[in-house]
Amino acid sequence: MSEPKVFLLPDLGEGLTEAELVNWLVAVGDEIRVDQPIAEVETAKSMVEVPSPYAGTVAALHGEPGQTLDVGKPLISVTPAGAMEAVAAETGPAENGKVEPVEKPEAETTAAETYREEEKAGSGNVLIGYGTPGGAGTARRTRARKIHAGLSVIEPAETEQPETPDVDLSMLRTRVPGKLGAVISPLVRKMARDHGIDLGGLQGSGTSGLIMRKDVEEAIKPGPAVEPVEAPRKVVRSVEPTWTSRSEIDARTGLGIVGRVPVRGVRKAVAANMSRSRSEIPEATVWVDVDATALVEMRAALKKSDPNNTPGLLAFIARFVTAGLKKFPELNSRIVTTEDTAGGEMQEIVAFSGVNLGFAAQTDRGLMVPSVRNADKLSARELDAEIRRLTAVVRDGKATPTELGSGTFTLNNYGVFGVDGSAAIINHPEVGILGVGRIIEKPWVVDGELAVRKVTELTLTFDHRVCDGAAAGGFLRYVADAMENPGSVLADI
Repeated sequence: MSEPKVFLLPDLGEGLTEAELVNWLVAVGDEIRVDQPIAEVETAKSMVEVPSPYAGTVAALHGEPGQTLDVGKPLISVTPAGAMEAVAAETGPAENGKVEPVEKPEAETTAAETYREEEKAGSGNVLIGYGTPGGAGTARRTRARKIHAGLSVIEPAETEQPETPDVDLSMLRTRVPGKLGAVISPLVRKMARDHGIDLGGLQGSGTSGLIMRKDVEEAIKPGPAVEPVEAPRKVVRSVEPTWTSRSEIDARTGLGIVGRVPVRGVRKAVAANMSRSRSEIPEATVWVDVDATALVEMRAALKKSDPNNTPGLLAFIARFVTAGLKKFPELNSRIVTTEDTAGGEMQEIVAFSGVNLGFAAQTDRGLMVPSVRNADKLSARELDAEIRRLTAVVRDGKATPTELGSGTFTLNNYGVFGVDGSAAIINHPEVGILGVGRIIEKPWVVDGELAVRKVTELTLTFDHRVCDGAAAGGFLRYVADAMENPGSVLADI
């Protein structure tokens, strides 16, 4: 009987060094297959389903729901499927009572080594879809942790780890007929399946034509990713943060302490990024009241003619924002610090060719900021569809680091909370965030006469290192004018 194979918690991407175990999707004694989701873990980014690289029987679960696990520590032990048959297959015929080992073909040995390199590669190569591409090395290394600043919403020490055990190559051969070990890592297969990539048509760049992670990534680039198919779950039980009761007195206030809750996961990352934003960015804030009556009436008219296909107000505002960022690109940039030729530091303002528009969305797990990629190329109707899709994704805990970390500017609709204004914290490393307050009826002067109008407040917080007041004011005024006269602006964008 062979020893169980121990699967270590993989690097979940972007240097995350720990994750909270939320659910076990399997139990001890269960038969599992390669790529089957075995656990749900929560990182500072999202809820992640961890797939098994092994097929067999679950021998042990290393952790309890609610426990925080370190990357590189045991997650699950699996007794390989057909362990005795595998032993027999790897031994030669008995001669004089002696069993001689059969030497593995060179292709299989090379393939196994390649698989180990894929598993040990840094920056998220271990768990497909959750990490930066590339990276290599002979040992897994854990790195240090991100997320968004505290907006409101709308809507390490290096540690060398043991090598990952060899994959069952006989099993892999059956999955790719005619191509010995063409795909070694089951996680690479998962990445291909989730994005609708036909592995049979790929030419691998690895030894003997092995298909590597980078080959699948190249195949994904030309088109949009396909949403993963959710596997059936055996256990659906979330672990909510709970207050732990303590009978103690606070020394500073003299009041009794009724409970404590750990700061971890998304909340921990939000706190860290808020602190970084406040400490690194010299921010300034400008605001303006806007008569949004014309915009509200325009949408109401569209709603009447097409009730099921009318964009929300936020989508129209998003369209005005992307157009404004084209006119004032300083707010769609990033400031980076690099080393100069003399060994000192220099700062550069990095400009972008398009707009990835982030928007703040409140979820049960905390504040998330997904971004609509290439938002400047989308119509208001397309923006509305993408905002709704991403909101559902983040609330389900399925957003990827790319969806959560690629924004260039953030739109924050805190009006849904019934508030008028907020000097929001910039989502580092972006340089600006526009907030939209509630739309309410107020007295307003129109053509010298007092009238009741639908008014909202726009608030722009910007990084004063890359943008001066004139540009900030110009951008804010452009968006405000577009909301007050939407018909004329939409004709030009």
